Amino acid sequence: MSYVPKEMFFTKGVGRHKEKLSSFEEALRDAGIANYNLVTVSSIFPPHCKVITRNVGIEKLSAGQIVHVVMSRSETNEHRRLIASSVGVARPADPSQFGYLSEHHSYGETEDEAADYAEDLAASMLATVQGVEFNPDLAWDEKKEIFKIDGKIVQTRNVTQTALGTKGLWTTVVTAAVLVP
Repeated sequence: MSYVPKEMFFTKGVGRHKEKLSSFEEALRDAGIANYNLVTVSSIFPPHCKVITRNVGIEKLSAGQIVHVVMSRSETNEHRRLIASSVGVARPADPSQFGYLSEHHSYGETEDEAADYAEDLAASMLATVQGVEFNPDLAWDEKKEIFKIDGKIVQTRNVTQTALGTKGLWTTVVTAAVLVP
């Protein structure tokens, strides 16, 4: 039996609670995926996979269902500490080939910084298997231009969540690419 998802959606959330685990649960609730049994998987964007909206994806799932996700999370209990979580995606021009998803979590990065890093990571992984030559030390904007000119990478995007820690509480941010069976 082969399981290759044909659809996927992206989601994100923030949770705050005095307990670390409850903070994570709140972030999953905010992201709309708390009522599934989440199984994290590695970072392949399946061939012929269609990106759908979060609302459409959630309608296709049932409470308690085992759901595969590529997920990133970050948490802190330090007041005013900036945390970030991001999932980047790079899709090949040829939809019959696989792409890459990347998970990135960090401290002190803005939403734009974390988002760019996650996209860069996914695109760089895809570029290496596609045979695109590039200097890994270039800035993301410069690499993005090389990838566009080469024509083997059709799209990059991300879902990113940031938050500041709150005094006396755990703060958790979560982002996920949810694979719909």
